Amino acid sequence: MNYIKNNTTQSYIIMNITELREKFNIEGEVEFISGKGDLPMVSINNQHAKALISLYGAHVISYQPHGEKEVLWMSDASVFSNGKAIRGGVPVCFPWFGPHPSDPKKPAHGFARLTTWKVLETSTLHNGKTILRLNLSDSMSTRSLWPYEFKAEVMIIVGKTLEITLKVSNTGSEMFTFTDALHTYLNVSKINNIAIAGLANINYQDALDSFTVKTQQEEVLRINQETNRRYIDTTAETVLTDYGYNRKIRVAKKNSFTTVVWNPWIDTTLTFNDMSPEGYQTMVCIEASNSVNDIVKLEPGNNFSISTIISLES
Repeated sequence: MNYIKNNTTQSYIIMNITELREKFNIEGEVEFISGKGDLPMVSINNQHAKALISLYGAHVISYQPHGEKEVLWMSDASVFSNGKAIRGGVPVCFPWFGPHPSDPKKPAHGFARLTTWKVLETSTLHNGKTILRLNLSDSMSTRSLWPYEFKAEVMIIVGKTLEITLKVSNTGSEMFTFTDALHTYLNVSKINNIAIAGLANINYQDALDSFTVKTQQEEVLRINQETNRRYIDTTAETVLTDYGYNRKIRVAKKNSFTTVVWNPWIDTTLTFNDMSPEGYQTMVCIEASNSVNDIVKLEPGNNFSISTIISLES
């Protein structure tokens, strides 16, 4: 990569906002701030777009190309507090997706989204893109939930596209398996104004029908009821056409063979205390995932990466 400015340090355990600013701010482009709930966040504003990322969860809160509407959806009732998941944006699900497979008392979607990540790097590229790299390693806290040694890195590239990569390395002496997802909430004008292409003739597990395997017969998916589908064995790019906002959102991915499409609709939304009753009308999740048939098996010394690439087309 061709860097204009590159800030790296081995002292990434520093979490004080003042020290983070001194080490990682890039004048006029990258600023570390105290965000909602006093969570440490990174504000990025470059020649292509602006974005907001929370170090808590390595969580992209906002992404907005200049001159365009917000691409990501964020619940106006979301809780910003340690120990609580942020509702909206792009949560990082690791080391399991959904409920824990054997212990429902463990946090849904794993512990990555409930942990403050450490800063590795902020950089500016010659093409005007901005890079943020964050790190999470095993600790007593993580090993109490998942007894393995690992390092995880999230790299976020903000430009004309938003690219998020989760890289997991096995730093221990035994093999482990995991599932994951980049749980992307997309902002839409209204749920009945959209059509999702790229999933025709693909098999999916219907989570609302005992995970029965079905095949999507429609050329495009329109959502008019609660939807929770896990599309199997697909690497396809998904294209969301929003007729209300007169735009398309493309969701591409790498090293993922499961695509999740989710909207909670009315009844399930009413069970959430971090989402307004009408919140389901302006969001849909299209998620790159490794789950269902593509559970990741990682031997000691090896690593694995999954990426989602989100782009906007007016």
